[in-house]
Amino acid sequence: MNKFFNESKYFFRIGFPMLGSQLSFMIMSATDTIVAGRAGADQLAGLVIANSFTYPIFMFMAGIIFSVIPIVAQLNGANKDLEIGQKIREVFWLATLLGLLLVIIFYFGSQLLIFLPIDETITSISISYLKAISIGMFFYILYRLLSSYSEGLTLTIPVFIVVFMGALINIPLDIIFVYGYFGLPEMGGVGCGYATTIVSTLMFVAMLGIVLFSKSYKKNKLFSRFDGPSLKTSMEVFKLGTPIGFGIFVELSMYSGAAIILAPLGENVVSGHAVALNIASIVFMLPLAIGLAASTRVGNLLGEKRYIDARYSSKVSVYLCLIGALFNMTLLVTLGDKLISLYTTDLMVFSVASHLIVFAAIFQIPDGIGMGSLGALRGYKDTFMTMVFIIIAYWVFAIPFGYYLTYYGINQPMGESGMWISMIVGLTIFATLISRRLNKISGLHAVIRKEKVPQF
Repeated sequence: MNKFFNESKYFFRIGFPMLGSQLSFMIMSATDTIVAGRAGADQLAGLVIANSFTYPIFMFMAGIIFSVIPIVAQLNGANKDLEIGQKIREVFWLATLLGLLLVIIFYFGSQLLIFLPIDETITSISISYLKAISIGMFFYILYRLLSSYSEGLTLTIPVFIVVFMGALINIPLDIIFVYGYFGLPEMGGVGCGYATTIVSTLMFVAMLGIVLFSKSYKKNKLFSRFDGPSLKTSMEVFKLGTPIGFGIFVELSMYSGAAIILAPLGENVVSGHAVALNIASIVFMLPLAIGLAASTRVGNLLGEKRYIDARYSSKVSVYLCLIGALFNMTLLVTLGDKLISLYTTDLMVFSVASHLIVFAAIFQIPDGIGMGSLGALRGYKDTFMTMVFIIIAYWVFAIPFGYYLTYYGINQPMGESGMWISMIVGLTIFATLISRRLNKISGLHAVIRKEKVPQF
C-alpha cells in the first residue's frame, strides 16, 4: 500500500492541475449550455446540433497535437532538453496548418447543415454559431500545442491557470453576447460562439507569454533559433497523433451520433440529452485528469528506462480512475436532479435529463477504466490498437445498436433510453479490450529488456 500511495502522489501532483484545467473547459461548455438553454430550447438545440457535427472533427485535429505530451515526456525523462525545443518549433508548422483547416471547415462547412431534416430555425442558429467560433479554433490549436508541451514537462499548473482564467472570462462574455448588454444586439446562442473565439485567442496569448518569459521553460531554448517544417517530425506526430485524434473523433461521434439519432424525437429530448451528457462529462473530468497524468508519468519513466516502474504506474492509473468513477457514480445518483436544475427551468427537458442521468451514472465505471488504460498506453506511444478498439466498440456496436433500440427496441421502441443503454455497452466493450492491451504492452516492454515482470 505504501508503494501505491507513493506512486499516487505523482499522479496527484501532475493530475490535480490537469483536473482543474479539464474542469475549467467543462465550465466553459456548461456556461454555454446554461446561458443558451435559458435563452430558449431552440437556442440550445442549435448549439447541440452544431457541435454534434463539428466537435468530433475539431477534437480529431486537437488529438493529433495531443501526441506532443508523450513525445515531450519521454524526451524530458531522458534529459534531452534541446531536442524538446526543436520538436516544438517543428510541430508549430503542423499546428498552424491544422488550425487553418479548422477555420475553413467550420466557416464554409457549416452550410451543409441546411440539408439536415431539422427545423430551419435551429439550423440557422447552428450555422451562425459555427461561423462565429471558426477563428477561435485556429488559436485553440496553437494554445493546445503550447499546453501539451508544458504538460509533457510536468508543468501543469501554468496550463490550469490559463484555462481557469479563460473559463471565468467566458461567463460574462456569454451573458453579454447572448442577451445583448452594453449596447450589443441580442445574439442568442450565436453569442456563445463569439465568446469562445475571444477566450481561445486570449488563452493562446497568455500561454505564449508564460512559455516565453518563465524560467521553467528556458532549458529547452524554444525561441533560440528558427526551424522550418520537418518531414520526420511531422510523420512522427502523425503516426502517434492520428490514432489519438481519430480515436477521439470516433468516441465523440458516438455522443454526437446519439444527438443526431435522437433529433427526430424533438428539441426537448435533444436538450435533455445534452444536459445529462454535459453533467456526466463534467464529473468524468476526474478520471480523465488521471489518464492524462498517466500519459506524462509513464512517458517520463520510460524515458528514464524504468520499465518495471512504468508498468506499475500504468496499473495505478487504472485503479485511481476506477476509484474516481465510483465517486462520480455516487454523486450523480444522489445529486443528479439538483445539478440538472442548474441547467434548465423547462419541465419537459428536466424530466428527460433526470431519467438519463441514471444511465450516465452507470457508464462512469467502464468509461473510467478505459480512460486510465488509454492514458497509460499513450505514455507507451501505443495508440494504433486503441483506435481499433474504439472503432469496434463505438461504431460497430454502440451506434447501430443504439439506433435499433431507440426506434425498434426489443419488444417496442425504447426512445432515448435505448441510445444510452447502447452507449454503456460500447464503453464496456472498449474498457475490456484496452485494459487487456495495457497489461500486454507494459509487460512486453519489461520482457524485451530482460526485466522480471511482476504481476500486479
